[in-house]
Amino acid sequence: MAVTRFDIALQRALAGGRAFGGVGPYEELKGRLRFALDPEHPANARITDVGQAPRNRDGRVEFAADVSILLPVERARGNGRVILDVVNRGHTVTLPNFNHATRPAFAPGADPHPAIDVGDGFLMRRGYAVVSCGWQCDVPELPGLLRLEAPEARDGNGRPLHGRVYVNLQAPEPVPHFLLSDRGHLAYPAADVDERDAVLLVRDQLDGDARAIPRARWRFARVTDGRAVPDARHVWLEGGFEKGRLYQVAYTAVGAPVLGVSFAALRECVSWLKYGTEAQANPGAGRLRWAYAYGRSQTGRLLRTLVYWDLNVDEQGREALDGIIANVAGGMRGEFNQRFGQNSKDRPQMMAHVFPSTDVATTDRVTGLTDALHRRLEARASRLKVIYTNTSAEYHRGDASLAHTDPDGLRDVTHGANTRVYHFGGTEHGLGVWPPSDTAVVAADPAGWAERSQHVRGVVNYGRLLRACLVNLDRWVTEGVEPPPSRHPRLDDGTAVPPESLDKAFGRIPGASYPRHHARPRRLDFGADAELRVMTRVPPREGPAFGSRVSAVDEDGNEVAGIAVPEVRVPLASHTGWNLRHPDIGGRAQLLVFAGATIPFARTRRERAAAADPRPSIEERYASRDVYLERVRRAARELVAERYLLDEDVELSVTLAARLWDWLAGQAPSPSSR
Repeated sequence: MAVTRFDIALQRALAGGRAFGGVGPYEELKGRLRFALDPEHPANARITDVGQAPRNRDGRVEFAADVSILLPVERARGNGRVILDVVNRGHTVTLPNFNHATRPAFAPGADPHPAIDVGDGFLMRRGYAVVSCGWQCDVPELPGLLRLEAPEARDGNGRPLHGRVYVNLQAPEPVPHFLLSDRGHLAYPAADVDERDAVLLVRDQLDGDARAIPRARWRFARVTDGRAVPDARHVWLEGGFEKGRLYQVAYTAVGAPVLGVSFAALRECVSWLKYGTEAQANPGAGRLRWAYAYGRSQTGRLLRTLVYWDLNVDEQGREALDGIIANVAGGMRGEFNQRFGQNSKDRPQMMAHVFPSTDVATTDRVTGLTDALHRRLEARASRLKVIYTNTSAEYHRGDASLAHTDPDGLRDVTHGANTRVYHFGGTEHGLGVWPPSDTAVVAADPAGWAERSQHVRGVVNYGRLLRACLVNLDRWVTEGVEPPPSRHPRLDDGTAVPPESLDKAFGRIPGASYPRHHARPRRLDFGADAELRVMTRVPPREGPAFGSRVSAVDEDGNEVAGIAVPEVRVPLASHTGWNLRHPDIGGRAQLLVFAGATIPFARTRRERAAAADPRPSIEERYASRDVYLERVRRAARELVAERYLLDEDVELSVTLAARLWDWLAGQAPSPSSR
């Protein structure tokens, strides 16, 4: 077993010792899990540069990960399942998303061990163990973030590696310099601050024309005491960087950690909990039989990458994970197994890791390549079950539809037997912004920047649908009960359409600012090897765009495809997966990536007529608040019958709809004022 030791730094009661029904109280064990990997083992052969990492006297590669394990105090009361919480940029995601809980915000000097919010206790009541495992070696150096201590690859003479890096940078305010990374992550230092071949580009759309800024106008430097001081991890521009504009830096860096050991850390952590003994310091020894992974956004893409490389079999030949929910990953992967990759990089227009997007084989007519996301899983007849879920925002970002169409978006692709694909209609990337606002702090960014949009952000919380996905995944794995069918936009029924086609629908709605430009992912040639492990051409050569599609909408501007929560099925507003950047933060013609919008209906017939809004008003749709809520309850029960919602979440749906009514309808005007 690759796990060699578990150093417990903290053991404490969860939620003050509160009992969760028949499962009883939980505890947290927090510390560091240590690994020693055999770099020659077939299970590790696909980890880029693992053979170039330093080895101990036994010929193994050592690394360590921060972990937090939540378990019932009485282990026998658990349900025998463990969820691998694939942390996002060092932050936990499983309890916040499934338990409707908050997550702490870490900052310099913050408590590294804040109390854990368990929300409504959903996972605990059901007896799940949860393990949060650090996998990133480049998370910001803030107390409390879960990280990985990774080895660094060396050349044959023991020297650090050099390689090309392509960084995308943007700020919502003018800045004199940028750290050469996304969201405060540890940056790759420039090998030579005077490198002549380094390039700084600027553009106004992710797929727009790029202009090179003369080398004499910028440097690898940062501003200190009003002066630009050489700094290999920062870039400085004469006159400063403009808010909202997109900048890319291409340069030669030095020092490449073996990023791919992240997959081994996650895999071996799970295998240790499933198969390890008390003698191997396994706190759940003999009690955990099934394991599921949950990742969202960045870590949903990480899980898609794990699936692509099939890094789910441990050194003993055992399957670690039995099921996966990869949420809001779109149709792409990431640079997680790439030399000089950037773990936090998240724009499909800036990466090579888009094709293949479908689980079954498709052919890219432009490159001639044929591949499948699940190719290696299928080759060994793996029984791993995978559910891919996306919001409307990933469709408008341009890559989510590629998970179920051919690369040109011209035909539907039927997924394999072990896959489901769900689109959550009318939602934004996160679980909705509440209280409603057009401004939100950038998630997991130590800079503390806030971003403003032209419309109020999306307010729909789709966490209920994820809970149903987990229950369905569990029954699929343990009982062989198939989940409900995939639900997403389709070409054959006309619900998958080019994003430009929605312009007419939103052009009718007063005040709706629908994007005039839709940045699509492109085929990018980075001069890489066939497996995209090492990039040599940076900036890349840009090729034709992929065929992005979004859901068609009805006359209210609400999406007709996918799974809609009850308050979208019974609407008080148009709920979208797009929103434009506000002029205050620059880039007003760009999508605010990850953001959706809420465009309310008029409250009354008179208000609707005054605004020339073609959408029926709230009073024309619903005679009263009670009538509205009863229709929401009925819609929720329909979703329960279809198995996209749990029965226990019917009344939660009504509660969420009630707060939406109180915000949008408010105190309805008296009949005499209409």
